[in-house]
Amino acid sequence: MWGGRFSGKPAELMQAINVSIGFDRRLAAQDLAGSRAHAAMLRSAGVISSDDEAAIQGGLAAIDAEIAAGTFPFRDEFEDIHMNVEARLRELIGPTAGRLHTARSRNDQVALDFRMWVREACERSLGQVEALQRALLAKAEPHADAVMPGFTHLQPAQPVTFGHHLMAYVEMFGRDATRFRDAAIRMNESPLGAAALAGSPFPIDRDMTAKALGFARPTANSLDSVADRDFALEALAAATICATHLSRLAEEIVIWMTPQFGFVKLSDAFTTGSSIMPQKKNPDAAELVRAKVGRLLGSFTQLTVVMKGLPLTYSKDMQEDKVPTFEAFDALELSLLAMAGMVADLQPDREKLKTAAGAGYSTATDLADWLVRELNLPFRDAHHITGAAVKRAEALGVALPDLPLADLQGLDKRITPAIYGVLTPEASVASRKSYGGTAPDQVRAQITRWKELLA
Repeated sequence: MWGGRFSGKPAELMQAINVSIGFDRRLAAQDLAGSRAHAAMLRSAGVISSDDEAAIQGGLAAIDAEIAAGTFPFRDEFEDIHMNVEARLRELIGPTAGRLHTARSRNDQVALDFRMWVREACERSLGQVEALQRALLAKAEPHADAVMPGFTHLQPAQPVTFGHHLMAYVEMFGRDATRFRDAAIRMNESPLGAAALAGSPFPIDRDMTAKALGFARPTANSLDSVADRDFALEALAAATICATHLSRLAEEIVIWMTPQFGFVKLSDAFTTGSSIMPQKKNPDAAELVRAKVGRLLGSFTQLTVVMKGLPLTYSKDMQEDKVPTFEAFDALELSLLAMAGMVADLQPDREKLKTAAGAGYSTATDLADWLVRELNLPFRDAHHITGAAVKRAEALGVALPDLPLADLQGLDKRITPAIYGVLTPEASVASRKSYGGTAPDQVRAQITRWKELLA
């Protein structure tokens, strides 16, 4: 492609480090779409004839069919997907193929193809995130009133419900969805027509190609058009945060499945056994999802390091943008699908959850709140009395609801038997009626809200 300037061939090592067709063949669909739009625009602008455009479009259609059939001859000698397509087009229609590259460069071509691929990856991820949210909603709804311990520091804190706990992840993944949407909006500008870096002297219509390819508008600066990879970085950042949320949920599934917790079960569909220990049922799917965040964070870091010191505009370093991005979204897609499957498969043990909900004096705050509400104590005084009550219960080896009234009245003689009405986990969660709280009615209201948002 640059034979007029070069008389020799690249060394084998140069060819090995330079060739990218092994991975950028994944951009074939985007490359063909961009070429079709570019050819139509060139003909509309009078840069090429209608006959030339017809020949080019026919050749591109033939190439598309070959790729779909798996017969397209991807060749290392042509380095990347762009030159592979152009070389094959020349074989099919002759010298007319060379007119397709008028008013464009591989710099704006790859920026276009990659931007389109990342935009589509964000759209796929958005759909998969929403599918996971629906799975969480379907699991949360029948368990909106299933009490379980809420934790801080992985220690029992206050009772919540299993449905409420799952709804926390619906909120997290909802934010992930907005990040993918926002990233797609910002990247929805077409760099095609920026050419190598300075624009084109031909009378091209960049608005026409932008519209044809589903972009809101063309990019406004030709230098930035070919130098920018913010769109990939932002998408990777959103993917990494999403993977972090997946990892947190996976970690909880791993913990909940241990005999020490026994909160949930997964079927054989999402667990594996041991080659030596016949009793084992391991949550391997959750563990693998938990690990994927490392790959995504690594991809984001890798591309950040590639881009951090590059002067404007294009440098060959930027060829290293695709592999980490492809790998990251492959990992995210698999993780989202696996997690949606696990959530649907998950079976909570309501009795074990209920028993655990009352452990660790988890209704102590309810006792303190009762003292404030019924005896008009300052909260700090109520907190002190409650701490003493917990210490007494601990000494007697009983739970708070089983602490004798005489012991409670020894702390404040005004305490009445009515206090026992707030010391069960069920009473505790029922009382948390503030917006976003764990009261079952509040949980059901949030489930309804999210069903409407996702409808």
